Amino acid sequence: MNVIKCWMELFVGKPLLGPDGSQIVAEKALKGKMIALYFSAMWCPHCRQFTPKLIRFYNALKDSGKDFEIVLVSRDREEEDLKEYLTEHCGGWLAIPFGDDRIKKYLEKYEVQTIPALKVLNADGSVLIANARAEVAEKGSENPVQLFQEWQKKL
Repeated sequence: MNVIKCWMELFVGKPLLGPDGSQIVAEKALKGKMIALYFSAMWCPHCRQFTPKLIRFYNALKDSGKDFEIVLVSRDREEEDLKEYLTEHCGGWLAIPFGDDRIKKYLEKYEVQTIPALKVLNADGSVLIANARAEVAEKGSENPVQLFQEWQKKL
């Protein structure tokens, strides 16, 4: 089994999609930030219900100057669906490109059985917060910065 020395190894040398669908360098976009992987799809009703809550949480952290980034790991079945979801429904996040081999790898590594799922990562690529979806849904709208600070204390 390969040991990941740092979460950046999950992304190094592989592009991400920017919010507008353009390719960006992952290392530059993610360096020094707390990372959450969001496993979701446009076709999923539960995802469509949770995503607006996650957008509000993300925007509140960004507005507060927190170093936090969400990377969408899409379960969409068509590339056009991913592009639409990313550009119209995902609030400025980054995404793993459609069909990228990392999608299957991350589903297995992070033991994602259902979507939506939100996993906050440690610096070594392991899971810091396994069910961040529930935490954001329960506490994220009341005081997103406090929830983020609770996560930071666990690092």
